This record gives sequence, C-alpha cells and structure tokens, in this order.
Amino acid sequence: MAGLPREFWWLWASTLVNRLGSFVATFLALYLTVEQGHSPSYAGLVAALHGLGGVAGSLGSGVLADRLGRRPTLLIAQLSTSASVALLGFVHDPLSIAGVAFLVGVASNAPRPAVTAMLADIVRPEDRLRAFAINYWAINLGYALSAVVAGFVAQYSYLAGFLGEAVMALACALLCFFRIPESRPGPAAGTGGDEGPAVGLGAVLRDGRFMGLTALSFLLALLFQQSSVALPVAMGRSGLSSGDYGMAMAVNGLLIVALQIPVTRAVEHRDPRGLLTLSAVLAGAGIGLTGVAGSMSAYMLTIAVWTVAEIINTPIQTGLVARLAPLRARGRYQGVFAMAWSMGALVAPLSGGTVIDRFGEGVLWVACGVVGAVAAVGYWVLMRRLPGESAPVEGAPAKGGSVEGTASVA
Repeated sequence: MAGLPREFWWLWASTLVNRLGSFVATFLALYLTVEQGHSPSYAGLVAALHGLGGVAGSLGSGVLADRLGRRPTLLIAQLSTSASVALLGFVHDPLSIAGVAFLVGVASNAPRPAVTAMLADIVRPEDRLRAFAINYWAINLGYALSAVVAGFVAQYSYLAGFLGEAVMALACALLCFFRIPESRPGPAAGTGGDEGPAVGLGAVLRDGRFMGLTALSFLLALLFQQSSVALPVAMGRSGLSSGDYGMAMAVNGLLIVALQIPVTRAVEHRDPRGLLTLSAVLAGAGIGLTGVAGSMSAYMLTIAVWTVAEIINTPIQTGLVARLAPLRARGRYQGVFAMAWSMGALVAPLSGGTVIDRFGEGVLWVACGVVGAVAAVGYWVLMRRLPGESAPVEGAPAKGGSVEGTASVA
C-alpha cells in the first residue's frame, strides 16, 4: 500500500511466515494429554514453563533490541526457535519435555519486542496505525491457516507439526538476514552517555502509568490464554478432536482478519477509556460462557465473543504503549509489555489446569468472568490518569516518539 516502506513489507512477510508455522503454542496441551497421556495438571505445568520462558525471552529481547539492534535480535530468536522446536518433537521424558518447552518459550517470544520496535522505527508516525493493523492482520491470517492445517496434521503426526514449525522459523531467519535491514535509531546528537540510565529497565518499571496498563494487560492475558490449555481440555471432554479444536480456534484468526482493519478505523478517534472497559467485559463474558458450551457451534460462539474483545483491546492498548515509550527505549517498553502477555501464558495454564483438576471446569469459567469485570473497572480508573492523545510523553522526542493509534505484539 502507498506510504509504507519496502522494509515494512519484508517484515510483514516474515511475520506471516512465522505465524503460519505456529504449532507448539496451539497444540502443546493436546500433544501432552492426548498423545503422551499426561494429566491436565502436567500439561498446565509444561505450558506454564513455556510461558515462563516467554517472560525471559520478551524481557531479554527488549533489552537486546535497544542495545544490540532489532535485526540481530530477530535472527538469534528465529534460529533458536527453529532448533528448540525441532528438539521438542524428539524428547519424551517428562523432565526433558518441560525443559525444552521452557527453551521454546524463550526463543519463540523473543521476536515480539524487536518486531514492534522495528515497525515504529521504519514507518512514519502518520502511517503507523495502518501499518500496525496490517501487521496484526498478517499475524492472525497466519494463525488461522496454521490452526486448521496443524489440527489435521496433529491427527496423524505431532512430530510433523514440530518439524514444520522449525522449518518456518528457519525461513523467517533467512528472510530477516537477506531482506530486512537494521532500523535501531542512532545516538542522538549531544546526548553523549547520559541517555543510558534514562532508558534502563529500572526507569521503565518506575513508569507508573505504563506499569498500570501492563498490569491490566496481564489480566486480559490470563483470560485469552485459557484458550491454550483449559479450552482444548474442555473440548476434549466434550468428545471433540484436535481437528475440531483447530477449526474452532480458526474462528479467532478469521474474525480478526475480517474485522481488525475496519474496526481499527472505526475506533481510531473514539474514547479509549470506554472501549478498553468494553473489551474487558467482553473478554470475561466470552471466556466465562465456555462453561455452558458443549457443542462445536457453542464453542465457536464463545470464541467469537472474546475475539471481539481482542480486536478492540489490542490496537488501543499497544498504541498507548507506543505513546508512552521514549524513542530510544522502544525495545524495553515493548519487551516489558510483551512480558505481561508471557506472564499470562505462565499463570493461566497453571491456574486453569489446577482449578479444573481440583474444583472442576465450572469454577474456572466463573472466575474468568470475575477477572474480566475487575479488568474493566481497572481500565475505567486508569484511563482517567493517562494523558490525552495530544499530550506529550516525558522523555519522548517531538517527532517519532508517539503514535496516533495501534501497535501489535508479533
């Protein structure tokens, strides 16, 4: 599209290829419970270790993206993902599976802060809304297609799915190496060595407005991440197969592909306070309604409800992160923000699997509704403290340090 640089489209292509290979995060719980015969609690533990790896990968990648550069960070992350995912397909000992799943979590989550920071680097501020929306579209198009294909592949060979993701990650590394240039901003004139402490992780963690937004993002992640462990377990107990789960989850990606860009245009100039509050209510309600679903169509309906929440929440929330981040701390801010989603991937499987085992599915789905309500109240309160759309952000440059819209965690 006009106005977007060639480098953006190579990065977009890399994002699409990466998501086309998404297998482990989607089918890890089914692989462990159906193929390996482990309990939901063990599946939750392994998925939690995968999430813990994501916490480390997101945070470390954000720092590396600012210090080492966006491109080297992407290369390291994709090569590491390819190797670790392939290894996961060949290990069978429970402790080995858990350890390798942690490594996969580190590697597979590391590209996110670097990609988001690079998008902000290479796209003009006035074009970022459109660029981030298109990139998020690619993420979910890839996910929707991979969920369907991988669901059927899993019925015949989980190993083929692991190796397929490894090949896709390697393709992303090659694409980054040959086509995507470095975009990290150089040292600003006159700053010398005084800018380092200002963009350190400590400064990010002391940013109260940003950390409040990150905490609410964690609550939403707790809800959305139930789809990776609790949802497939519930569908399996309803007599549905891995292929059914893949088809149901494809609703999420397909709806985002169909609605993300038009919805982003519709909400661009609306009050973010009410929209974020609405998204939290819909997320809690959609996940909570899983408790009364029992058929394929009912599960698809619940997924559609919380997908609408995701469509509304993601562009607004990550756009706020871009506004709050100083130019030379984009990687760190995006890393901490991505860490909240990785923390959700850590806590949600542990809580979901344990609650199902000890108290039953009904308690889990009711609790999800409560979490959504709490997040809604939190957004309503927090947004009163955030600056207006035209307010300057302390430490940000006059040009390029803010964004009038959305971003995506890839």
